Amino acid sequence: MPAYRSVLVRRGIAAAVALPLLALAACSYGSDSKDDSSSKENVAAGAKKIDGLDTVKIGYFGNLTHATALVGRQEGLFQKELGATKAKYSTFNAGPSEIEALNSGSIDIGWIGPSPSINGYTKSNGKNLRIIGGSAAGGVKLVVNPKKIKSLKDVKGKKIATPQLGNTQDVAFLNWIADQGWKVDAQSGKGDVSVVRTDNKITPDAYKSGSIDGAWVPEPTASKLVAEGGKVLLDESSLWPDKKFVITNIIVSQKFLKEHPKVVEAVLNGSVKTNAWITANPDKAKAAANAQLKADSGKALPAEVLDPAWKSIQITNDPLASTLNTEADHAVRAGLLEKPDLNGIYDLTLLNKVLKAQGESAVDDAGLGVK
Repeated sequence: MPAYRSVLVRRGIAAAVALPLLALAACSYGSDSKDDSSSKENVAAGAKKIDGLDTVKIGYFGNLTHATALVGRQEGLFQKELGATKAKYSTFNAGPSEIEALNSGSIDIGWIGPSPSINGYTKSNGKNLRIIGGSAAGGVKLVVNPKKIKSLKDVKGKKIATPQLGNTQDVAFLNWIADQGWKVDAQSGKGDVSVVRTDNKITPDAYKSGSIDGAWVPEPTASKLVAEGGKVLLDESSLWPDKKFVITNIIVSQKFLKEHPKVVEAVLNGSVKTNAWITANPDKAKAAANAQLKADSGKALPAEVLDPAWKSIQITNDPLASTLNTEADHAVRAGLLEKPDLNGIYDLTLLNKVLKAQGESAVDDAGLGVK
């Protein structure tokens, strides 16, 4: 059964959740990246601005599940499509901070996980964003200390990290726990399993120190744990039909989409062409993603982390929209969340236009598109 990934918190606990989310947003907002980090980002001579717009502000996370953004930027593929409309980038560590940036106008378009997309949409009553495309699937694993945990049943009673309260992996793990028949208080993380909310950046150190026994985390954190002696006990993709679940979407401010559809189309053109380039040139794409990670964070991933992490991520233009209905059903079934109204969260019109022009098949919004 697919693992559920979070959406809308019950009204009764919304206030309790708000404080940690706000704290995360305050501490994890990424700084603007330098405009000249790659010569391939330079505007071509004679290029023209799209609709006269000077810049488009793009956000993404500095991890491999945002490979499209990393590679597209490093190879200048977005800038090529944007002409003289300059792409300005910001990096983020957490979904709430990127949604905050989208709401404030600090970014116009972003690569982001499904849970913050849904939370941002529902909390604004469907007025702040649209999901306009997919980017990546998979890349999430349960990695454990093999000396302490030898089978799935051994997870009971252990301390397992997730990135943060209510994020995509956190709720996926909570749902998996419920599927085992175990009980955990979602807010405190206490119960038959101790769910320890830990920033991905410090999870490997927490593992090495023995303060956690494992983690349900995205790449490359999962592969970093394996490099420290951890063992992959479960790949989340094994829980999903066709072994596919969306890990990264492309979102846009509704205001920006309405005012600058040609710019949005250009970014989607860049995204689809980037995905095609990644598929055709996996080794070069892996190197490009790592180069951009180094440019953003000052540190590249070592081969023993990069190689297995890269293999576990599936690049896709399809947002795999049908998974959102499944996730919502799991939330209601578990009694964790109120049923969200996701109607209108997708607008795949421009993506399907781009896909058709590039000879690719159209993708479906599972009935959750703009009417």
